[in-house]
Amino acid sequence: MPYHNPWVWIGFAGVVLTLLVVDLGVLNRRPHALRVREAMLWSAGLGVLALLFGLFLWRVESPRHALEFYTGYLIELSLSVDNLFVFILIFQYFGVPAAAQPKVLKWGIIDAIVMRGLMITIGALVLARFSWVIYLLGGLLLVTALRMLRQQEIQLKPEHNPMVRLARRFLPISQRYHGTAFFTREAGRWFATPLILVILVVEWSDILFAVDSIPAIFAVTRDPFIIYTSNIFAILGLRALFFVLADAMDRFVYLKQGVGLILSFVGLKMLVSAWVHVPTTVSLLVILAILSLAILGSVLKTRFASERQPSTDYTDSGQ
Repeated sequence: MPYHNPWVWIGFAGVVLTLLVVDLGVLNRRPHALRVREAMLWSAGLGVLALLFGLFLWRVESPRHALEFYTGYLIELSLSVDNLFVFILIFQYFGVPAAAQPKVLKWGIIDAIVMRGLMITIGALVLARFSWVIYLLGGLLLVTALRMLRQQEIQLKPEHNPMVRLARRFLPISQRYHGTAFFTREAGRWFATPLILVILVVEWSDILFAVDSIPAIFAVTRDPFIIYTSNIFAILGLRALFFVLADAMDRFVYLKQGVGLILSFVGLKMLVSAWVHVPTTVSLLVILAILSLAILGSVLKTRFASERQPSTDYTDSGQ
């Protein structure tokens, strides 16, 4: 395992602990839906912290580690943004009250931090022993990318989710929400609220998302520390970013295609890694270009569509 300066470990642990305490324990101790402005400021602040952490790596360790971190962070953030669209659809499907959504996201983030650590450790150990697995992961990413590029709409069917079926088989489920409670007492009996089902679907989705995101970053580096830190910085911003995207879901029309192109690039990089070395700087620039074009194209299309809509603001000239 690559060596890292103890101050890097201490700095990362301090930043993550502080962010979790401030975000989940202070600013959002009472569950509430974030206002768009508040969510945008928090998302921007986390982005600045990720930039500063990369500069910290550049100064304390090496430019290579910093570039690997930035590249991994952009990959994970782009995949996470696409995943948030699925979370929005899950909340719409189950009719989750706005006040209960932050609690689901909070538990999803905490579980994701633990789960990603386990999966990254396992992945690093497997690749260290069986280097040929990198080609399987590259092929998996290409298949996922093609599916994303061809898929017009997300097919969400939580009723077929195995965890939901298992929960409904063994747990009595209440027909309505009870605030942010996971369990409630009705007519002298304990019932699980629908919020339990939402948590299960979100957790299951996060497992499926990790199958894409973890292999993708192994194309950039095999260093578990860089992989984990870039993942965590992307995950920490998900809760605030969710409320930004929930307000602008229909505006990012080309985001899925952009993420698909990023996965295609990463998958191809894995498949040719034995013969062609793509520098981290080139990977970073390619990913930045794809994301920028996807966002710019979405903004232009949304603006063009709004300009072509007929005006409904009529005035009575006789008055």
